[in-house]
Amino acid sequence: MPRNVPLTDDDKALIATEYAELVAGGMSKTNAEDVLAAKFGINSRTVRGYRGVEPLTSSDFEAREAAKSDELVRATSTLFDANGEVKLRWVKADKAKDAERFKEWAQTLAEELPKVMASNADGNYSDDTLTVIPFGDPHVGMAAWHRETGDDFDLKIATTDLCNAVDHLVKRTPKSKECLIANLGDFYHSDLNTGETARGHNKLDVDGRWSKVLLAGLKAMRQCITSALEHHEKVTVINAIGNHDDHSSMFLTIALSNIYENEPRLKIIDNPTLVHYYQFGQNMIVVHHGHTIKMDKLPLVAAAEQPKMWGETKNRYAYTGHIHHDSKKEFNGMVVESFRTLAARDAWAASMGYQSGRDMKAIVHHREYGEVARYVVSVDMLRNITNV
Repeated sequence: MPRNVPLTDDDKALIATEYAELVAGGMSKTNAEDVLAAKFGINSRTVRGYRGVEPLTSSDFEAREAAKSDELVRATSTLFDANGEVKLRWVKADKAKDAERFKEWAQTLAEELPKVMASNADGNYSDDTLTVIPFGDPHVGMAAWHRETGDDFDLKIATTDLCNAVDHLVKRTPKSKECLIANLGDFYHSDLNTGETARGHNKLDVDGRWSKVLLAGLKAMRQCITSALEHHEKVTVINAIGNHDDHSSMFLTIALSNIYENEPRLKIIDNPTLVHYYQFGQNMIVVHHGHTIKMDKLPLVAAAEQPKMWGETKNRYAYTGHIHHDSKKEFNGMVVESFRTLAARDAWAASMGYQSGRDMKAIVHHREYGEVARYVVSVDMLRNITNV
């Protein structure tokens, strides 16, 4: 039966352990893959991808358990071998409490950040339009070498391209009264000081220490906000949680909320949810990274979670990232779109043969008629404009 829930890290470790045991017992690699695929309800190719995962021993799990406070442990499970010895142990943490602890920690960090004083708007804005600037997976902190991936990419390139792209777009779009900066997730490439994701503990190519990357990304976002405030009366920022920055995205939101608490023209949406909603007249804007809800499911999710907004609007759009290429499809009642990234490919993406263009867009919505214009700036354009 196909699996309807994602594999946990412990599932992957168990697959690796059982695969090694089956092969050691004389079973062929192909048959071992088929057996585990049937057992776990996944494709045999997926099993093949986890063959190299480091099997977790009982001591590994005990160390993880000791590192967690008792109040964060929701339950434990233990696997015994035929001799009654502990083979594997699972520690199930209370993710809600863990997220709340991280939020408190990030808030503490943000308390000492300097506050930005309120700025003045210069008027002459169009109240009939909203400009949306989607950030497609910036991956700030990623490192790539052109001889391996086709293009160089590092912390300086990521932040420079992001700031220049936003500045270019806001200067060429109409002076809408409202602007929505929609960070579609994976703003940061790594989520831990170990240079990996918190969700899957995938090892990543990173440029610099995590604290350095966090600071550089925060400064870049502040520059993008400054560019938007110079062109629009009201700016709203949504930072979607991505699969690369489960925790870093929350830090970014909390830090910005603290920095701009004295700026009435700026609103930071700080709901720690995976899906965000924004209404402008007859327009419904949905922001989601795209890693947990498939594109074709987003309209139903939006209608169920926001029935009032759904009923009050006729132009409905969902903006996602995650897949790094342009994709746009109209489902019943909503257009769902994914966006390209400005970032280069990392070594893993290059090894998989993934290809996509690199650009950033700004989309203009009319209060009544929906999308009426869009502007695009590619990486090549940025290079020519800025002489980088």
